[in-house]
This record gives sequence, structure tokens and C-alpha cells, in this order.
Amino acid sequence: MPDESVKVAVRVRPFNQREKDRSAKLIIKMQGQMTTIANPETPNEEPKSFSFDYSYWSHDGFQEKSDGVLEPAGGSSYASQRRVFEDLGQGVLDNAFEGYNCSLFAYGQTGSGKSYSMVGYGQNKGIVPITCDEMFKTMDKNADPNKRFEVTFSMLEIYNEQVRDLLSKDNPKGGLNVRQNPKLGLFYVENLKRVPVGSYAEIEKRTDQGTASRTVASTNMNATSSRAHTVVTITFDQIIKSESGSETKKSSVMNLVDLAGSERADSTGATGDRLKEGANINKSLSALGNVISALADLSMGTKKKIMVPYRDSVLTKLLQNALGGNSKTIMIAALSPADINYDETLSTLRYADRAKKIKNKAVVNENPLDKLIRELKEENERLKKAMEGGGVVMQEGAGLTPEELDKMRKQMEEDIRAQLMANQAMIAENAQSWDDKLAEARTETEKIDVGGADNSRKSKEAYLINLNEDPMLSGVICHFLNSGETSVGRKDASPVPNICLSGLSIQKQHAVIFNKKGVIEIESVSGSGSKTKINGIPLTGRKALCHKDRILFGSNHMYVLMNPLKPETADNSLPKEITWEYAQKEIAQVKGFATGSAGLSKEQQIVQEQVLEILPMVSEVNAVSEELNKQKSFEVVLISAAAQEGGDITQSHASKSKGLVHITRVTVKMKNLLNGNTWLWERGKFITRRYLIQELYQKFLDGENISNIPKEQDPFWEPTEDVLIGTSNLFLQSLSYCLDFEDTLNISDYKGQEEGHLKVKLEPCDNKGKPIDEEAFVDDPHELLNKPYHFKLTVENANIHKSRFSKGIMVKYSVKNNGKVEEVKTPTVKNTLTPTFNHSKVISIPKLKQENLDFFESGCITLSIYGIQEDTMPDPKLLKLNTRELRQMENMENSTANASGRRATMFGNEIASDTSHLKTEVVLLQRKYERLQQKERRMQQICEEWSKKPDGEKQFEPFYRAVSAVANSTGTRLKTRVQMLNQMLKLQKTVALPSYKDNSSPMLRLQKEAPGLQRQKTMDPSMLSQVLQGQKYVRQMALDKSSVIEEKDGTQGDQDSFGSVDLEPYMNADPEDSADRSKRFTQNGNRTGLLSDINTKREVLKPARNAVSEYSANKKTPSKSNGKRPSSADNNKTESSACVLQ
Repeated sequence: MPDESVKVAVRVRPFNQREKDRSAKLIIKMQGQMTTIANPETPNEEPKSFSFDYSYWSHDGFQEKSDGVLEPAGGSSYASQRRVFEDLGQGVLDNAFEGYNCSLFAYGQTGSGKSYSMVGYGQNKGIVPITCDEMFKTMDKNADPNKRFEVTFSMLEIYNEQVRDLLSKDNPKGGLNVRQNPKLGLFYVENLKRVPVGSYAEIEKRTDQGTASRTVASTNMNATSSRAHTVVTITFDQIIKSESGSETKKSSVMNLVDLAGSERADSTGATGDRLKEGANINKSLSALGNVISALADLSMGTKKKIMVPYRDSVLTKLLQNALGGNSKTIMIAALSPADINYDETLSTLRYADRAKKIKNKAVVNENPLDKLIRELKEENERLKKAMEGGGVVMQEGAGLTPEELDKMRKQMEEDIRAQLMANQAMIAENAQSWDDKLAEARTETEKIDVGGADNSRKSKEAYLINLNEDPMLSGVICHFLNSGETSVGRKDASPVPNICLSGLSIQKQHAVIFNKKGVIEIESVSGSGSKTKINGIPLTGRKALCHKDRILFGSNHMYVLMNPLKPETADNSLPKEITWEYAQKEIAQVKGFATGSAGLSKEQQIVQEQVLEILPMVSEVNAVSEELNKQKSFEVVLISAAAQEGGDITQSHASKSKGLVHITRVTVKMKNLLNGNTWLWERGKFITRRYLIQELYQKFLDGENISNIPKEQDPFWEPTEDVLIGTSNLFLQSLSYCLDFEDTLNISDYKGQEEGHLKVKLEPCDNKGKPIDEEAFVDDPHELLNKPYHFKLTVENANIHKSRFSKGIMVKYSVKNNGKVEEVKTPTVKNTLTPTFNHSKVISIPKLKQENLDFFESGCITLSIYGIQEDTMPDPKLLKLNTRELRQMENMENSTANASGRRATMFGNEIASDTSHLKTEVVLLQRKYERLQQKERRMQQICEEWSKKPDGEKQFEPFYRAVSAVANSTGTRLKTRVQMLNQMLKLQKTVALPSYKDNSSPMLRLQKEAPGLQRQKTMDPSMLSQVLQGQKYVRQMALDKSSVIEEKDGTQGDQDSFGSVDLEPYMNADPEDSADRSKRFTQNGNRTGLLSDINTKREVLKPARNAVSEYSANKKTPSKSNGKRPSSADNNKTESSACVLQ
């Protein structure tokens, strides 16, 4: 048969309730076989397109029939479960009857709809049950007496590279072995139970048995089902009798695989974990991806010599035949439609696009039955002879040591022995009639009780029904509450409890439930130390239970009480159906974490999901720590953006739109309860460690001695490392004006609580670190653009509160220096809580850009203060306490210290950050206020001098020029002189000064010959007067230091910029504008007070400016007084102005 490509289908599900609550955006579109995905971060970018054999739109456009089955609404393109089966499942079934091996596997992230497509929910059956049902319907229609059918069913789970038989109660330690058939080269699971089935009902019951087994196992160890692969194998044999009486068997193996969730475990933070390589998280999925890539390269001929890495994981070994072998294979990729899952959905599409390039070569598996038996017997004889001869003899000199040769020989002998036993079992099976085997299996099937009692009792009696993270595993286990007392505990208790649970934090005698005529109450067994939560609140004493109450036994056993006798006791605010997610949100709320989604950004939604995901994991790890007495405690810690390292002076507001700014990080803090040392683990690292902790606990349950393992292999052990005491944010507004800034900053921890103070200094300098003088002050920050800029950051000293940090303290921060990100670290100062660093760093920006100014205005450098930790001897009294007692003592201390609640965890640093930011603004406003005070004093002095002159000497033009000079003056002598000289040069050009042959001063010539100069035909006398007055003013400014005030920039006096202020727009401003400015600045009391004083002084100066402006507007009309005192009306105005200014 020619090569046939793997068929690939993709299917998009509807929004779930959580996505609806968050108003998620749809990012998937489908048209025919084409699927497109749009990046929500770049809406103007062209969507990415993929083409598959089938693209199923199951997002919307459906309606529910009376029996609960979903079908397409009129005119919609909705793909129902039946349509998916007809396209995919029917092909699997047809190929099975023809004798081909078939494989169908579902891929996608957790919650994307894999299980719905494969198994289905309720009346909407998935591909697997419909295929099985149709197979038996077709078998029942068979009328050929010479053809009979034999069907066997097996179900296994692969978790953490261990294989577990879901149809067997007895699984060996470490799981079942995976062996390779030496003749066929294929891998198989040793001692896997294969059950004969004769109807779809039997397959359904066996599937329920396997699902219940998964539920119990995952609950006992919280082995998250989303990380496990489930493989259902149906072997379908057709035995055909020929006319001569010989029998031929046509065999088909159908592998139906529900893969684990494909989401990446957030590798951030896990990359540096010393134990990462020891964890098998997603190892099989990674290996599967490598196999698919290698097979795709082989199929396309891009590489000639490729070794397909089937042996890299258990999953790829078992799927070897399905991928690149003798099988017709279909892959269905499940897609999430929500924008929050864009990255994972795109990864799934790329994975599926790669898989469709694989080509398989399927053949019909048809052989005479007697030939198969004969070949099995012959192979057994060969294997026996090999065993008798000591196995396979290895040649010496093959580069192997004698020990390695001996080890290899023993391994080969073990494989031969296993194959021999497997062959003998097959021969024995063939010797037993199919009817006898089926009868035995049916007897066993009838005895199976998966815990889900009949529905008739559920309407009459109170019962507990389980909740699980996997919706497929919820509602599987049911415990009825008989009248009287129902005890809950471990099966090793005496007497044996009515409800037997096992796993973390479950005590022998855990709790007792009382049922008196439908009134249900629960009470913990006194003295047992058991942990039980009711609706997220720890159980203390005896408590009455209501319909739909949520009960958590230990760490993992979550149940809902259903009381049909008292349904009115249920809380009216509860949803119609209680889910695992709802129960976990409830627990998170009790712990102080916000779970509402209204108004949250995408980043906040991600953080919230991560918190809800990681909380039960932390509870589990704490329970393991208690049971193994590891003296460690764990808690979820949210590190806000303000508390993170990595302030970069080249960042800007534009960076935020590109996602380049810090967002809140979800971390886990591990604490040594004996000496107080702490470690912060990134989410990825914690998840890795959690799997290793599960492995360690499983060894403990299996009876292994784990007390002697090396500490380097203990997932609870971590070498001491520097601990983050807290952070301080240094704001940079002063750099925009070349001002130095010195302050004592608060050191705040991740909860926003004060841990000490840090004194720092920020000052502009040259490239060698020498501070620049005050002459470098700029009014307008834009004057600095496109010029080199240098500043020096000095960390002077610190004062730390907690004595446990006295072993050593240092400060770290990161900046971009000369275009390269540089990590800066001060020396470590030991044996003090008041370290003096005096550490300076010169930061250079080769060419200042607008984004640098933006960051100066609103950004900061985050200074991280670290303490040195050492393994110290604990208090001898603490050594007498176990982990549970140590945690209880710590919780009592924390409850006292954290009486203010957990909201500080999220927002404390933002508050501290805002305070520091406002402090910097106040310093700048203080500078501005001082300059305005100087200006006011100088203008009042000018007005007072003018008002004291006799009326005959009151010349308004000199008065106007003096007031204008002060109003428009800058703060530095050099800059004032340059500006005045520039004005004079402009005036000289305007009047077109002639050239002179002698060397006399042009200004002196101008005085002598002014009447003869003309601009065009005549010259305005006032222009000449301005030039002459300019000379006089320059000389005066050289002596007059009191007028050195800096107050002009291009911002038109807008208070939003912290530059200097031009008085003119304020003197002529509309009252509504002034009121609007004042309204925008009411954030801080100090700043508001300063602004109030500034506005008051502007109002004082306003009449003088009005008078000056009016004179400027009217001076073009020559006065009849011929230069003498103005008219009485004008005089009244000016005198009034002078009076006001005094």
C-alpha cells in the first residue's frame, strides 16, 4: 500500500464561563479547511493561516435538543460530535474491519476540549464511545456463520514516565515495565490486563472502572490528570473459517490516546534549578514533538540520515507503530478560542501543522491462525535455548568493561525471559476458547462497583459527590450518608471507617458525619489533628451542613454535599452546578486573594489564573512536608511590578504598549522553620520541584527508606542564597533639569511593609564622575536631547530593622550604561544593620533620546537590598517540635503580624512607590517655589523704587523693561547674558547697521548717528532706545545677582512640566484655565500647598502684567505728552498697579 499521510483535524471550543466573565476576545476563524489565528497584541498584523484536512468550528451556532444533544442551529457551520465521528471515527472503524491498525490521538492545552472530542460529556458522546458502539452494532449485523469476532479492551495511564494499569487494582512499584518484542521490534506493556468484551455496555463499564481508578489515584496524590496521558487500546480480531476448515485471523489494533495538556510549565525560573533534569514533567510530550519533527523531515526528504528518537519516553515507545509505522493515524488538535491563550493555541497549531507531514505505510494484518501458533512455539524454543546457553554471548574488546558486559547480559536475559512468558501466555489464550474467556470477564465486570450508585437513591438520600480538576473525573465517586453516624478516615484504622480515604493529611479517624432525619452535621475527631474545610473555612467544632456545601478532607479530597431532603437550605447565590474551579476560588478568597475578574487587564487575569492553579499545589506540598517532617513551609507570594528588579533608564511609556514592563509575578516562598532562612522560587521552578516531591512521597508510600537520601537529591533542600530584604525606587525627575537629588528611601518588602531605609544621591556629572555646577540647570528638558548625558548614582548607607540580616547586606540594581545592560552590585557589608556603602556608579547615555526623558519623568531605578543567609544552628527548643507544630506556631505569629490583611501583598509596594514619586515632585516644586519667591521680591523692589520717584521722573518704558526683564529672566548669569546679547544682535540686524572704516564701537556710532539711520525710510526711535537700554541692562545684570532667576521654557507655564514658568500666560490667563490647572494637582498635601502659594504670587503679579501688556499694545501711537508722564487715566492704572505690588 502506498504511503499515507497522517490526517490532522483542528477543533475550536466555545468560551467557558471564566472566559465569558472576563469578556474574552475571539482569536480563531475558520473557513473550509483553513484556520486563522489573530494576535490580540498586534491587531493590525496579518493573521497567521494554517490548512488542515478538517477544521471544525464548534465555538457557536449550536442549539440544544430536548435530550441534551447539541446540534447546529439553522444555517450555522457548527461541527457536532456526530459530524466529527462521521469524518474521523467512521474511518477508524472502517479501517479496523479491513484489518488495518488505527490510531487516533488528541492534542492541546488543558481545558481546550480534548476530552470532549475523545470521550464527550453527558449525552454528547465523543469519538471513542461512538466508535465502540458502532463497532458492536456492525458485528451484530454479521450473518456469516464462518466469521466470528473477538474484541479485547485495555486502558492505561502514563504519568511521570510510569505506566499504570487502570483496570487492575495491583500495580507494581514504579509502574509496569515497557518491553520490546525482539522479533517485531515493537514495544508493549508487560502484564497489562486485556479484558475480553462482548458488547458496548461492557466497554462502557470498563471505561468507568478505569476513570474511577484515575480519580482515586489523582485524588490520593493530586497527580494532576492534566499531566497524564490516557491510552485506550481495543484489539479487534476477525476469525474467518475457510472451506477447507483452516482459520485465518485478521487483526486490528485501535489506539485511542488522550494526551496530557500541552501547556508549557512556565520555564521562567526553572531553567536554573539544579534538579530540573530529574523531573519528568512533560518529558513524553517533548519526546513526541521530537519524534514528529524527525518523521516529518524523513517524509519530506530534507534529511537523509535521521534517527527517530522513539526510545526517549514511554509514550513514544508505545506510539511507535502509530507514528511512521504500520497504522492509519488521525490527530485532532483542540484549540482554545480566547485571546488569553494565544501563545498556547498558536503552539498547538504549529504542532499539528508539523504532524500532517508524517507518512505511514499501513498493511492488512492477516495471517493463518495455525501459522501464528506455530511461529510462537518455534520462537519459544529459540528463546529457551538462548536462556540455557547463558543468553547472548558478548564479544570482548567492544570497549565495555566486564561489569558493563555482565549488566548488559543480565538485561538481555531478563528481556528474553519476559518475551518467553508473553509468548506462553498467548499460546495459553489460544488454547482456551473465546467463549470461556468472555464468560470469565463478564462475571468480573458485573462485580465492578465504581462508586456511582444508582440514580434512584440520589433522589431520596443525602450523599457526597467528588469534585476533580478534570471535569471527566468529577461526579465519579459517590458516598451515601446513612442515617446515624458515618465515619471518615483511613482504611488502616480500627474499626474501619464507613468512608475510606487515603493520601495527604488524611488521619486514621478523620471526621464524623451525622445524619438525623435529613439534618446533616459534621465534626472533626477530637485529638486527631485532622484538617477539614467547609466552604473554604477550617472546621472547628460541630457544624451543620447545607445542601451544596463544599467539603475538603485533608489536602485533596473535595466533595459536595447533595441533600435532596433539604434542598431549601442551599445558598441562593450558588451556581446551578458546583465545579472544582468554583471551590478553589472560594478557598483563595478565604485566604485573602481576589478572584473577581471585572475590570482586570490581561496580565492581571493571567496572574489570577496562576494563583488559582498554584494554591492547591502549595497546600499539597505543605502536607507532604508535614508528613515527612521536613521542617519547611511554603506560601504563595505575589511580587508586584514595583518590587521587582531591573529598572532601566532607557525604558519609556512606549515600552508599556510593547509588553516590556514588569508585571506581577507569582512565586512561592519556602521557609526553613528552624532557622528562618527563606527562598523565593519562580512558578516554573516550584512546579518542577512539586513533581519531584510527589515522586519522593510515592517512594515513602511504597515503603522505601527516604531518610538517607543525599541532600543534593532532596527536593526540599536548597543551598543558602542571598535573600531579598526589600526594594527602594529611586525616581529620576531631577535629571530632566540637571538637578541633583539626595534622599532617604523606604525599603519595602513584597508585602509593602517597611524593612528599613536607604540613603542615596543622584547627581548629573561629566563622563569622569565630576559633578557639574549649577550653571548647567536647564529650563526645558528638551535642550538635553541628542547630547551625551552622564549622571552618578551613589548608594551611601542603609538602616535595616530585622536582626537576622546582620550577617551581611548589599544593594543590587541594573541600568543600561553606554547602551549595554549592566548589573551593579555594592560590596557586602557584614556584621551590622547600619551598613555604610558609599558606592558610586557613573551611568552614561551616549545620546539622550525622548524615551530617556520620558523615563526620567515617570520611571525609576529599582534598588534591591539583599541579606546574606547562613545555615545556623536552630533553637534547641524548636528541634523538639515536628513540622506541623512548627507551622502552627508560625501561623499564629503571622496572624498577629498580618492583621491588616493580605491586600498589602498586592499593592503595598505601589503605595510606597507613589510616596517616593511624590517626594521627588515636592523637591522639584520647592526649587520652583524658591525661584518664584526670588522673582516676586525683585519685582516688588522694582515697583517700590518706581512708585517712590517724583511724578516727573516716572518714565514708564524703563519701568516696563525692568519688569519684563525680571519676568522673563533665567536663573543663571551666563544664560541671561547670552539671551540679552542675542536680543541685541537681532535688533542690530533689524536696524541694518552700516560698516565703519574706523575702529570705533558700532554701539557708540549708533548713538552718534542714530537720527540718520533708517529702516526702510524711517527708524522707530523706540528700537534705538531698546538697543541702548540693552547695553545698560547687560552691565547692570553683571552686578545685580538678585535678579538671577530662572523662569522660562517652552511649556507656556503648564504645571504638568516641572520646568520654569513664564509669567505672561498666567497674568493673562483665563480664570477657568487657572481653576483647571489647580484641579489637576491635588494628589499630595505638600505639593498642593506649594502650588497654592505659587498661584497666589501669580495673582499678585497679574495687575502689573496687565498694565505692561496694555502699554505694549498702545505704545505704537506716540503720546502727545512728548515723552512726559502719561495721561491721568494711564497714570491711575500704573499707580494702582504699583500700589498693589507693594
